[in-house]
Amino acid sequence: MLNKTRLFELDEIEDALMKKTLLDVYDALDERGYHPINQIVGYLISGDPGYISSHKNARAKMSEYDRSKILSCILKDYLDK
Repeated sequence: MLNKTRLFELDEIEDALMKKTLLDVYDALDERGYHPINQIVGYLISGDPGYISSHKNARAKMSEYDRSKILSCILKDYLDK
C-alpha cells in the first residue's frame, strides 16, 4: 500500500491522453494505407476532418482536442527531448 500522496498536474494528464490519441490515430491511418504523418499534419494545418479516417473512430478521437493544444503538446514534447 502506498502511503505517499502524489499530486497530478491536469496538463500532464491531458498531454498524456493527447499523445495516446495521436498514436491511436497514427495506427488507424497506417492500417488503412495512408501516410499518417501527412494526414495528421494536413488536419492540424487546415482543420479539415476529412484528413483523418473514421477507421477505429480516429476522426472522432482527434476532434476531441483543440488543434492548437495538440500542436502545443507535440512541440513541448519535441523540445523536451
